Amino acid sequence: MAAGEQRVVSAAPAGYTALAVKFGARQRSPHCLLVKEHQVREGAGTAHPPRRTLFVLNVPPYCSPDSLSRLFTRCGPVQSVEICEKPGPGEKKEKQTSKFFNRKTVTGFQVAYVVFRKPAGVQAAKTLSREGPLLISTESHPVKTGISKWIASYAASVVDREELKAEVDAYMQDYDKKIAEEEAKAAKQEGVPDEEGWVKVTRKGRKPGLPRTEAANLRMLEREKQKRARKELLNFYAWQHRETKREHIAQLRKKFEEDKQRIALMRAQRKFRPY
Repeated sequence: MAAGEQRVVSAAPAGYTALAVKFGARQRSPHCLLVKEHQVREGAGTAHPPRRTLFVLNVPPYCSPDSLSRLFTRCGPVQSVEICEKPGPGEKKEKQTSKFFNRKTVTGFQVAYVVFRKPAGVQAAKTLSREGPLLISTESHPVKTGISKWIASYAASVVDREELKAEVDAYMQDYDKKIAEEEAKAAKQEGVPDEEGWVKVTRKGRKPGLPRTEAANLRMLEREKQKRARKELLNFYAWQHRETKREHIAQLRKKFEEDKQRIALMRAQRKFRPY
């Protein structure tokens, strides 16, 4: 074994195997991928099955899942490659994530899980350290960099309206179907006591809640605005309070004078005149 390869192997932490890789044939210094067999409990329901999953550390940003798949195909058929920002439980995904929403760009070095179809692929991958540096970008499968990479990223960011509309319509159909199933299940269980004799009270009844539509929300906001206007504090400032008192006293004085004049007129009309 050469001195450079010996240094690569000895630099690997305990339990890991260092694999030398280079971006291209013109690159002089290799980069080390740290690999080991992924350990997981039996029956954990993970997307990374035991004995068939290779855990890869120190994955460079320019290394894509396709590049890793090509690197490890020589060890055996590769079932899947997943690149993550950091190690995780690797739970099974019920549904394929959307290509338009929740897209997260990961920068920097990452980790990867390479799943082989047979357990022998993991053991064969560990022996790649005896070979020379593996090439990520080749003439047959070049990795885009620089301007070409930016152009490809921009082209991928342009959204196809028809495809987006189809995905949104499919999501809303699934959502409406799920809501209809829940309502049917709730209607079926309404008024039916459970094992202990309790009856679950739902929002469905003689006075159901208001529909959360845009028109209903606008009417509710208008009623709240009118209620706040009625409850608005009057005479909040001291000068307003003084002015209100002056106006009230002036009205009382005016009314008092009017009452005096009315009483005097009534007394004059009641004067006794025998002749």
